[in-house]
Amino acid sequence: MMPRRAGFTLMELLIVLVIISILVTMGVNRFWKVKDQSLVSAMAHDLRNVATAQEEYFADNYTYAAATTDLVNLHMSQGVVVTVTHVQQDGWAANATHVSLAARQCGMFTGNAPAAAGAPATVNGIIGCN
Repeated sequence: MMPRRAGFTLMELLIVLVIISILVTMGVNRFWKVKDQSLVSAMAHDLRNVATAQEEYFADNYTYAAATTDLVNLHMSQGVVVTVTHVQQDGWAANATHVSLAARQCGMFTGNAPAAAGAPATVNGIIGCN
């Protein structure tokens, strides 16, 4: 009979490596989902800030701003681009995108602005994201 050696067999080490790689894969996928959710939250936050700035602009000028550059004291999150897509005397619409999320966007429309201009929002005054 051969003497028993201390240590792990090759099979035991391979099984441990497979388990670790599965756990790492699950963790990386979760990380990317959380990162995407945080970027969508930043887009929605910036749209809320635009809505507040638009109402302040309307109170001073009796019309809505046609571009975010016309809105004073508006600070956008890094990488977020908000575009005003529709402006009328009685409403406006805007879309927000992020440079890192090509397939996702948020939108908002208020007043008599058409819902299509603020897509993916479907309810007046409520931010919608896809």
